[in-house]
Amino acid sequence: MSDIDLDAAKYEKHRQAGEILGQVRDEAAERTEIGTGYLEISEWAEDRIRELGEQKGVDAKPAFPVNVSVDHEAAHGAAAPDDDRTIGEEMVKLDIGVHVDGWLADTAVTVDFTGETELVEAAEQALDAALDLVEPGVHTGEVGAEIESVIDGYGYNPVVNLTGHGLGHWDQHTAPNIPNRAVDSGTELEVGDTVAIEPFATDGGGKVTQGQQEEIYSLEQEASVRNRQARQALEQIVEEFKTLPFARRWLDTSRAKMALRRLERQDVVHGYPVLQEDEGCLVAQREHTIIVTEDGCEVTTS
Repeated sequence: MSDIDLDAAKYEKHRQAGEILGQVRDEAAERTEIGTGYLEISEWAEDRIRELGEQKGVDAKPAFPVNVSVDHEAAHGAAAPDDDRTIGEEMVKLDIGVHVDGWLADTAVTVDFTGETELVEAAEQALDAALDLVEPGVHTGEVGAEIESVIDGYGYNPVVNLTGHGLGHWDQHTAPNIPNRAVDSGTELEVGDTVAIEPFATDGGGKVTQGQQEEIYSLEQEASVRNRQARQALEQIVEEFKTLPFARRWLDTSRAKMALRRLERQDVVHGYPVLQEDEGCLVAQREHTIIVTEDGCEVTTS
């Protein structure tokens, strides 16, 4: 038996974040239609997180900017401050996060307008199979092998250079990594591990590369900054977002783009470019956050 107390305050905050996030994800998916604006659905979901937190008496906030990634984009697609893009006949991934006092939940769903329903189903079924396998002592490579097997069975490829991940305090990506393919390296899952499992299925080659768009950033280190706008941006980043990812559109300073460019040059922040398959390919994603329990796992974002 483990001596981990799954009733401890941090796990309750993970659960509170997950409960709010599961509702926001489902509501956001229902509101996503052809013609919906990237900025519109992003701001709606982020506001809804705060609204539900207030209703439930918890300080819930977005853990990172809503990702709206379409077609060959797998992750890190995000709305710019004056983004006028709208959703077309595309495969849309909504990746959303919530934190309560820095304790996180992370989830994603694919809303498809392309008619490629089997690709979406491959990601969904791979996640279900992975969740069925999870228990203390299971090797992360086994989970990856199960994800790969299900996606292969549909005739598609897993995205092998994207993984699930642990969720720490004010830290969106910690150990253990949960691969989307069979690997020999890794670790055994333990009671109390809080992890996001996120299969990506594609009709492309199965490896993503960095695109040009970059609207998401996070703090790398604090440093002395001379430029006034950059200094204002850094003060807000440290106070509000700490080490969690944030959007350029969240910054209150004028000329935020220039301020972030200066902070990047000083290695104070780093950006997250869009991660994408080859043009013309499609990527589907599904993700839940879980807590590993004595006899399996608890899905916090169901």
